[in-house]
Amino acid sequence: MERFIGKSVIVTGAGSGFGEAIAKRFAREGASVIVADIDVARAERVAAEIAAGDGKARSVRTDVANAESVRAMIDLAVSAFGGLDVLVNNAGFTHRSGPAWELDEAEYDRVFATNTKGVWLGVKYAVPVMRAKGGVIINTASIGAVAPRPGVTVYNATKGAVVTLTRGLAVELARFNIRVNAVNPVAADTPFMRGALGGDHLPDENRKALISGIPLRRLTEPADVAAAVTFLASEDAAFLTGVCLPVDGGRSIS
Repeated sequence: MERFIGKSVIVTGAGSGFGEAIAKRFAREGASVIVADIDVARAERVAAEIAAGDGKARSVRTDVANAESVRAMIDLAVSAFGGLDVLVNNAGFTHRSGPAWELDEAEYDRVFATNTKGVWLGVKYAVPVMRAKGGVIINTASIGAVAPRPGVTVYNATKGAVVTLTRGLAVELARFNIRVNAVNPVAADTPFMRGALGGDHLPDENRKALISGIPLRRLTEPADVAAAVTFLASEDAAFLTGVCLPVDGGRSIS
């Protein structure tokens, strides 16, 4: 399946986890991919692995909370691949799980800057490039945006903002033939989730607790999210905009 031949795609936070899987899935389907991550070594590794599989990729260090960094990322897509067809605002940051009132103010600011401002900056610089021929923007939100749980309240609030941004932008950008959708994953065993729990691995008790609330009785796999994102970016979803698609094994309805 090669749905994205000739397409230029940016994936932020593509150095690991969901972003890595998304970038590699787009590349396998023929896209030229900008692998953007604040950890440039991770971005370079993913881009090299794509190239080793005969895909097209360029890596770039990108801080999605910094306007000049985001502008440079967009400019690279244009200079390297001739334009921009799909932007995946996937980069995210979470705080340690715990009471909201104990969260450090600087950490609060960083979570909002990365997860919410980062989406806005991506849109700010991508839309002028996309306006001429249309495009697709996909944001990684979270099932916590619509079904929050204790311990990560501030993180969930940032993702609630992403859902609102997604739906509002879908209406605002429709006249330019730019579709805007989001995915709402449930927990996954990724460096992101392990960071929220403050360890290098996901403890069995945490895994069991998370799975117990998911009707399909497993965590999200990065491949699940990559499949959802590439569907929403494809022509199969040509009449879908403003969709915030749960990738959660039924957790949001359980």
